[in-house]
Amino acid sequence: MTKESSSAVAEPRRRGRPKVLSDASQAQKIARQARSLFLKNGYARTSMDDVVRHCRISKSTLYRLFTNKKELFAAIIDDHRFDMLVLPGNYDDVSIEEALARIFRIDIDSGANEDRLALIRFAVIESEQFPELGPLLYERGPDQSLRELALWLADQRKKGRIEVPNVDDAAMALMDMMFGPLIRIGEHVHTPRLEDDRARYLRNCISLFTRGILPRAAGGEARRAGRPRTERKHASSKA
Repeated sequence: MTKESSSAVAEPRRRGRPKVLSDASQAQKIARQARSLFLKNGYARTSMDDVVRHCRISKSTLYRLFTNKKELFAAIIDDHRFDMLVLPGNYDDVSIEEALARIFRIDIDSGANEDRLALIRFAVIESEQFPELGPLLYERGPDQSLRELALWLADQRKKGRIEVPNVDDAAMALMDMMFGPLIRIGEHVHTPRLEDDRARYLRNCISLFTRGILPRAAGGEARRAGRPRTERKHASSKA
């Protein structure tokens, strides 16, 4: 036996339990798995025991992370919020227009878009049947998204990349512009143009909105502040 093969044989085999997920990661995993169960059966007909079986976890684990079904529903809404609006996030390396396109995920495929619309339809219907879910839905969904977007706009204003007098109003106007068509599609309103060319329509909405918030600098520099600094420097060198 060679020295190399001898050392290979002598190498102890590593054993042990797999790395345990953090509570936050495990809670997110359960929420994502339970989401399909809620969509299939509805809120009322889905029990915590159903979730235990579906997610293949112990009852003690589920109740350690979620005291009740309402808390699990809230976690599903929290996770879904990032399907709609990818914030917090750092988008300083791209233009304001491209940043908003990424934040609102306008280039996702039709299947992913239908998945997020299905959750919206489910949440709205269930909150109508169970009034106690309504405040939770809007607090953890649209209201939190609005706050995150306003904070991002405020940060961009502080950095001189946009000019907007009231970030809360701007955030609300932008969300109405971007999510209005999605909700109409989700409610099955007949909007074939939006369904067939959603990304193009939303990108045009972003372009119109962006023109109104970019700084109006003097000396031919208008609108350049919305670009990352590296792009502006490159453009200046070309001039």
